Amino acid sequence: MKVIITILLLLPFGFISAQKIGEMAPEKAPEVFPDNAWGMDIMFGEGGFGLGTFYRRQLSGTFTGFVDFSMSETKDEREVTYIDYFGNTYSPNKVNRAFQLPVTFGIQYRLFPESLMDNFRPYINLGVGPTLILTTPYDTEFFTAFKFAHANYAVGGYIGFGTNIGTSKSNLVGLNVRYYYSYVFGPGIENLQDNFRKQFGQLAITLNIGIQY
Repeated sequence: MKVIITILLLLPFGFISAQKIGEMAPEKAPEVFPDNAWGMDIMFGEGGFGLGTFYRRQLSGTFTGFVDFSMSETKDEREVTYIDYFGNTYSPNKVNRAFQLPVTFGIQYRLFPESLMDNFRPYINLGVGPTLILTTPYDTEFFTAFKFAHANYAVGGYIGFGTNIGTSKSNLVGLNVRYYYSYVFGPGIENLQDNFRKQFGQLAITLNIGIQY
């Protein structure tokens, strides 16, 4: 009986010693994505909702060049919006609505390409370019007011942090947080009465949706 118990106790160790140490699996080669991407930006900023479009061209494994164009409303940080009993909104002392239309040229740098999975590709981006700012009279109906739009010229850019998500070779989905800065030539933008803004910034969260080819 003691012999049987001893054999049963030693049997697992026999299997362990008989097993060979396997070789480590080779590392998976990094995914290679198409060089070009085009799509649209959906923006949610401090001034409200915005839309844009972009084109990207991969320059190397970590650097990508891009150009984008967008349109979004920009507001004076001192603006206060009220809602009346009937659900109408109004901002006291507001003279003009202002819409920012920047064309931005820049570089995107991918972070940690060797240590993170390809389905989560974080990056930082930086861009500069000319900006057109349209002002429309606040006391006129929103769409009708564009007949009285006034153009203002500025220069600006943004710095951001974002990530591309997924490993699809045809579709591009990403999220980008950007801080925009603009400097306006001339007297500035009059959103509120007798308050002219020559330089201003705003934060925007941008959803990127596009195709790769």
